[in-house]
Amino acid sequence: MQQRKGAPLRYDAQRNRDRILEVALAELTLSADAPLSVIAKKAGVGQGTFYRNFPNRESLVLEIYRHEVEQVADAAPQLLKTHPPAEALRAWMDRLAQYAMAKAGLADALRKATTHGSLMGLSHGPLMAAVTLLLTANEDAGTIRPGVTPDDFLLAIAGIWQIDPHGDWHPRAARLLDLVMDGLRAGAPGTPGGASTD
Repeated sequence: MQQRKGAPLRYDAQRNRDRILEVALAELTLSADAPLSVIAKKAGVGQGTFYRNFPNRESLVLEIYRHEVEQVADAAPQLLKTHPPAEALRAWMDRLAQYAMAKAGLADALRKATTHGSLMGLSHGPLMAAVTLLLTANEDAGTIRPGVTPDDFLLAIAGIWQIDPHGDWHPRAARLLDLVMDGLRAGAPGTPGGASTD
């Protein structure tokens, strides 16, 4: 993480770092105790390169988690640039489900490598900002019912955290998120019959 304080990483250094994170996410999802040497080898980097980026297991696991949160949060404004608000919200919900499954798969590694409470600070702010941005865009467009708060939304989708990430999670998550989206649309002023929630 020291690299973020100085100049941007060179292309090859950034590519190595991204490759380590990609491989580590897959390996640590399979086994919380995956050896760091195996991760380095599968990522195609030497031990020196690996430890220069991630001096210990905790720094690696925290960076995977932070990177995943960043990807989800950054998706919100990008989706709003390329999709109408309702489509952007629904696509972002799918991205959030992918994040939830990755986090669940990493649960053992996160528990073993991090101190209690160190993760909440990494995720809460960026995810709340993304939800707020999407809900505001949809409320302004009249595509969701007025007055839905970020907390309401996160409570409504909380079921995705209960889905088994090792099973066929995608169809179940899609059905659940479609139900949430239908509920958000009920009473939306921009939809037919949206003036009333009765």
